[in-house]
Amino acid sequence: MVFGVAAYVLWGLFPLYWPLLKPANAVEIVSHRIMWSLVALLVILAVGRNWSWIRRLDRRRLGLLALASALISVNWCVYIYAVNTGKTIEGSLGYFINPLISILFGVLIFRERLRRWQWVAVGLGAAAVAVLTVDYGRLPYIALTLACSFGIYGLLKKFADMPSAEGLAVETAVMFVPALAVSVVLQAQGTASFGHHGVGNMALLAASGVVTAVPLLLFNASAVRVPMSTLGLLQYLAPILQFVIGLLVQHEEMPASRWVGFLLVWAALVVLSADGLLTGRRTRRLSRQAAAAAALEPVAEAAS
Repeated sequence: MVFGVAAYVLWGLFPLYWPLLKPANAVEIVSHRIMWSLVALLVILAVGRNWSWIRRLDRRRLGLLALASALISVNWCVYIYAVNTGKTIEGSLGYFINPLISILFGVLIFRERLRRWQWVAVGLGAAAVAVLTVDYGRLPYIALTLACSFGIYGLLKKFADMPSAEGLAVETAVMFVPALAVSVVLQAQGTASFGHHGVGNMALLAASGVVTAVPLLLFNASAVRVPMSTLGLLQYLAPILQFVIGLLVQHEEMPASRWVGFLLVWAALVVLSADGLLTGRRTRRLSRQAAAAAALEPVAEAAS
């Protein structure tokens, strides 16, 4: 639980970190994040002498992780752009509605049948997007881009079936050359921040690799020790903290109509979480009853 809470709290505090990297723009920050993340992950994997996973890298997995790397790069770029341009609250909305996007993927891709309360949650989420579209005067494109890109990213990672740290090492390796090319072009154009705004700016850009890797490792440590239902609830810590930072630290506007939209999203998440917990409890109870009946069956046969 401590590892899980620490991971999501660190992710939730990201909006306090990315503005420190200015005047670097989102594209430059992401390019450095990719390069330094690869360095950090390779060091961590080398210390742990964990290389056996490379043998699992067939052409299918590599292709899936290459697509995943492109999506997570888009996700990182859009999120950093949102945080550094005063749209942190809209960015947090993307991660609030991400579970609803995952449900839709389950219906559309895996032909899953939704329970009644899941449909209620999806309906509340759709109403929230409609309300926020009216409020913003446009679709909340930052939130939807973050939710969809991260949702598809998770889908690809599920198909690839690789541990998070090892998978991210492959993803950053795939994007390393494009990221390096972007950095070189920005330096050639004279628009790069790295190396031109002091040692502190360089150190912060380089530290983005460790900042990316540490919460991921904490999450991995938690994921193998606590139930997925618990992790599912912990995931809301990050967008809650992001929302609070946008509201209280960055002083973003929250008119009444926007509050209505967010309240609808939060209501959808409450319904979704309650349904998931109750369904899981019911499933475990039925499993215990079935196991008990199976254990008693030989006794009954012997008695007869």
